[in-house]
Amino acid sequence: MANTTLYIKNMVCDRCKMAVESVLRGMGLKPLSVELGVVTVAGDLTAAQRAGLSDALSGLGFSLLHDRRQQAVDRIKTAVIEFVRYRGTHASVNLSAFLAARIGSDYSALSKLFSESTGMTIERYFILQRVERVKELLFYGEKTLGDIARELDYSSTAYLSTQFKAVTGMTPTQFKELRPGGLKPLDSIA
Repeated sequence: MANTTLYIKNMVCDRCKMAVESVLRGMGLKPLSVELGVVTVAGDLTAAQRAGLSDALSGLGFSLLHDRRQQAVDRIKTAVIEFVRYRGTHASVNLSAFLAARIGSDYSALSKLFSESTGMTIERYFILQRVERVKELLFYGEKTLGDIARELDYSSTAYLSTQFKAVTGMTPTQFKELRPGGLKPLDSIA
């Protein structure tokens, strides 16, 4: 009996992994691995199991991906989020090399697919994710702007501020004072 690999959209954190694993176990399925965006379960799934899983995941804000191109785009998005959020573990690798290794495909092919599917470049998506991470760290107020710049591998605090203002329309200091609308869910950044 073959195992089934499922691609799930909007899995962006460890809590997402726990929620998806709970759904799988609740349906009597045996998850062999649950990673961001990719799940492997023991055995084949029937059409009824797939439909039930799709409904259960949808109720939590996730969705099963069936189209191979969309699966690849979602894997790229998940890898970019991982690269931004866990930068310290990838400090010696640039984004293109990280994505090529993580996805197992040439970066230029990934870049073309991503741009065609989303209407933006991987670099733009990376910048948006990075700025959202800056917003999160500013929101909690536990780190200085200099600490945040170092953690996210900005060349300087000034460059972080310039990029932040270009994306949000305000400086990091203004954001910290206003805290407008809180933080965006990572899966809705585009």
